[in-house]
Amino acid sequence: MATLTSLNLAHPHTNPAATSRPTGINKVPTTEPVAITAPGSRLEGAGSGLAGDTIGDRKHHGGDDQAVYAYAREDLDGWQQRLDRELTDGMFGENFTTIGVDVTGARIGERWQVGDDGLVLEVTSPRTPCRTFVEWLGIDGWIKTFTQAAVPGAYLRVVHPGTARSGDRIVVTDRPDHDITVGLVFRAMLLEPELLPRLADVDALPARIRDAARQRVG
Repeated sequence: MATLTSLNLAHPHTNPAATSRPTGINKVPTTEPVAITAPGSRLEGAGSGLAGDTIGDRKHHGGDDQAVYAYAREDLDGWQQRLDRELTDGMFGENFTTIGVDVTGARIGERWQVGDDGLVLEVTSPRTPCRTFVEWLGIDGWIKTFTQAAVPGAYLRVVHPGTARSGDRIVVTDRPDHDITVGLVFRAMLLEPELLPRLADVDALPARIRDAARQRVG
């Protein structure tokens, strides 16, 4: 059964990559229920879709298209073996640590019902690695390593607000009939630009990604 095995909120601290501002990349599991709503615009809204969470870099993170970040526990376990270090739930900055969900294989526009309080989320795009991620983990060459693995985790927008808690069931209620997955979008953006034209007409993608794809077509 697909499950939200851990619900994680930021414990803000000084950003190791930009000490002038805090970062919310350090997510820590909570056992309390958390209200999840659409946060609004990236710069003027709440930042994260999760009440009590923190987005430090509003220029590049947060907003409606990145309201929730999900990463599979199975993929964390793979990294744990590869890196030979413990990776706790939330350590990649994810709000949702899942079990039984093919996050990289999720289709753009796919909808997830989480728990029984009406929360519905929609898959929008992959996470792309940033300097804060590198400094937080302290791994030389991490951007290249993470990119080449192409297991990025997924951002989701809030279709219907609700409350989530650790242990909630995740049900895919709608899956588009196209084949554009989180993993394919990541590869198109960072590894295989020849794939970009395939993204041009995927309405559920954030506008900035569709625009880049259309420029490639043009």
